Amino acid sequence: MTAIVIRNFLLLACLLSHLLLSTTYAQVPFGKPRLATSGDIQQGIRRLNVLGSVLYIAAHPDDENTLLLTYLHNERNLRTAYLSLTRGDGGQNLIGSEQGEAVGVIRTQELLAARRIDGPEQFFSRAYDFGFSKSTEEAVKNWGREQVLGDIVWMIRSYQPDVIVTRFPPDSRAGHGHHSASGALAEEAFKLSNDPKAYPEQLKLVKPWQARRLFWNIFIPGQFLSNKKPDEAGTVLGIETGLYNPLLGKSYGEIAAESRSQHKSQGFGVAANRGTKVDYLLLKAGDQPQLDLIEGIDMSWNRVPNSERIQEIIYQLNTQFVPAQPASIVPTLVTLHREISQLDTTQLYVKAKRQEVENLIQQCLGLVFEALPTDYASTPGGRLDVRLTAVNRINFPVKLTRLRLPQVGRDTTFSLPLKANEQASFTFSALLPRSLKPTQPYWLESPRNKGLFTVTDQGLIGKAVNPPALTAEFTIELDGLAFTFTRPWLYKYTDPVDGELYRNFEIRPDVTATLTEPVYAFADNLSKTVEVIVKGNRPNASGSVWLEVPAGWRVSPSTEAFTFTDKFQEQRFTFTLMPLSSSAPEGKLTAVVMANGGRFSSGLRTISYPHIPPQTLFPPAEAKVERLNITVRAKNVGYIAGAGDEVPAALRQMGCTVTMLDEAELTKDLSRYDAIVVGIRAYNTEDRLKFYQEKLLAYVQKGGTMVVQYATPGGGGISQSGLKVSQIGPYPFTIGRDRVAEEDAPVSILNPSHVLLNRPNKITDEDFRGWVQERGIYYAVDYGQAYESLFAMNDTGEAPKLGSLIYTAYGRGHFIYTGLSFFRQLPNGVPGAYRLFANLISIGTGPSSSRN
Repeated sequence: MTAIVIRNFLLLACLLSHLLLSTTYAQVPFGKPRLATSGDIQQGIRRLNVLGSVLYIAAHPDDENTLLLTYLHNERNLRTAYLSLTRGDGGQNLIGSEQGEAVGVIRTQELLAARRIDGPEQFFSRAYDFGFSKSTEEAVKNWGREQVLGDIVWMIRSYQPDVIVTRFPPDSRAGHGHHSASGALAEEAFKLSNDPKAYPEQLKLVKPWQARRLFWNIFIPGQFLSNKKPDEAGTVLGIETGLYNPLLGKSYGEIAAESRSQHKSQGFGVAANRGTKVDYLLLKAGDQPQLDLIEGIDMSWNRVPNSERIQEIIYQLNTQFVPAQPASIVPTLVTLHREISQLDTTQLYVKAKRQEVENLIQQCLGLVFEALPTDYASTPGGRLDVRLTAVNRINFPVKLTRLRLPQVGRDTTFSLPLKANEQASFTFSALLPRSLKPTQPYWLESPRNKGLFTVTDQGLIGKAVNPPALTAEFTIELDGLAFTFTRPWLYKYTDPVDGELYRNFEIRPDVTATLTEPVYAFADNLSKTVEVIVKGNRPNASGSVWLEVPAGWRVSPSTEAFTFTDKFQEQRFTFTLMPLSSSAPEGKLTAVVMANGGRFSSGLRTISYPHIPPQTLFPPAEAKVERLNITVRAKNVGYIAGAGDEVPAALRQMGCTVTMLDEAELTKDLSRYDAIVVGIRAYNTEDRLKFYQEKLLAYVQKGGTMVVQYATPGGGGISQSGLKVSQIGPYPFTIGRDRVAEEDAPVSILNPSHVLLNRPNKITDEDFRGWVQERGIYYAVDYGQAYESLFAMNDTGEAPKLGSLIYTAYGRGHFIYTGLSFFRQLPNGVPGAYRLFANLISIGTGPSSSRN
């Protein structure tokens, strides 16, 4: 090999594809920049000749068949996308305490992490995941049927898929109302998308579109990796998806496993599948193929008029490409770009393929463009430096001719040759526009309308994340042709463990005020402390902070002043809140800041996990003020944390002293605790419990009270590892999959005289009013006569379920297992949930602590 070939080969080993820019900015990079190997480049060349697309539709993050998506994108080279109707907001969270919309933010990023691995694009509708649903009718009623159907029609019209694939059938076999609704709405949207009378307001931006076929990607419950053909009437196609791709060095099963394992908040890490795997597709609508899903659909450049020359050039690329010398095809790529640009660039495939050619040019030259601000956040009107860097990694003539920061009005032209493997760097002082909005996820900017996020900009619907507020444009010249690469501002930093990392640049309010608790619950007229963390997100922020409270409440002091010199300086302020009388009403508490001539009332919450980029939210600086008619006799509570919940904070609101029982605390004497509470899924996630289970049951036998919140059964659900102990309670019972999804489902009290329902608080039907999302999940079954069930409840049309809360006396103590969703009710300030939980932890204290 010549010296030049050897050098180029070594350079190729570290070629960088820093940001493969899509026209929607949907795939924002995170972590270390992605390497583009010669296999990636050759794969990209092959993709140039395929003009076809598939849209996969399901309900939630994790519903997608990552193996089929990987195969379609990487083997068939089709434009492939996953449309998840929801962001998974109503699911449980295995890695932290976030709930609701914050979980949706995490799962959005997990889906993007998955797509960075398997390749397809990612889209969402406006539907909110309000929790488990048992029927299509309930799902579409909560979402708003016409709105979500319109979102699917919009995505079909804008993405223009040749084939649509659903994950779920439109009936009860789907196992979840959201699942069946996704199938039913997709089938209807398939018919409506080409009708100009349907959602005519969309036609200002898109045209009607008719996909050729609609398939259901059949799956057999409990047989995820089965290659057995399902017994379904109709046209069923079998597709071998477990192939090995030598260009990528992996099978599609291996890539799909890496992709699916990004769903970490749901504990969906999976092993790689190597070997044969057949996926089955049942034709639901459209013309009938015999063997293949795209059979008879022209996927070539024949779809674009006057493209004969383009097909010739792509053939040349395939024959010219030498893996050790990728830059050798750059002149041909430039010629191809010229030819494509002469076509109708508003046509979808012309636009997409031109972008693919630009990406290939970048990969072949190892071009890296970065816009690196000196800090990770600033405020509207703030000033900071941003460094623009450009690197041409291979000895090929490239000129940098223009740098532009469009949002801040900086524009520089020159003619600078980019020398091989030398970084060109330019630093600009940028004054940010005052009109910039905080970088709140667009679907959270306005209050949600029950089951539907409020998004009024039609162009945003479907997007995974916000388009970047601040960008940089790099214009280069190759063979006399100009190319402009647009990059978002990204903050780059070095972690002492993980090395070089990136995070999205944030626009923040000048000042934020964060309340440390979501609920302040008052069982008496005594005062409570309210803490507010005021943070200045710009230098030299000064002003005052106070609390706005309902009439009938008093706050002291009335206001507090602050002066911050440094950016990101913060101060914690303490206010005393107390009711003026026992009739002081419930309501909302708001923290307000006046600073530098502006009024601010947003909190700051950063969600940070290693597998996703940090996500900063600016929720309203609000908390609930609740009046509780409640007595709590338990004062000293031990808490064994599970997968993450906010129940300990609620216990402290009740007036309990809470000790978190880590391994060191569990070795100590447990008799000092009035009750020990086990957090949700602790028996799925905490290995140490197998070693302390005997001690915990001995604590109960000697007079202690143990309250176990739900765990999941083994072999599916959130935890795939099953339980850490063979028996949770002192007597056998089984955790089943029963749940009651209707939060207002009627509750029957089976033994009104039971001590748990009378001391220290009398529990009545009123205590089950105002519950949120659900009654409960993973109820006990097969618990025998040793346990007593206290409640019966059921969703509409179902038989009563008895295992939501079971109780047994054991020795001198008390054991309780409950699937009731206290982990949702208590952080949301549901009074009846507080009263019932107070009874559970108090049963071993005070008079008559034995069972009636």
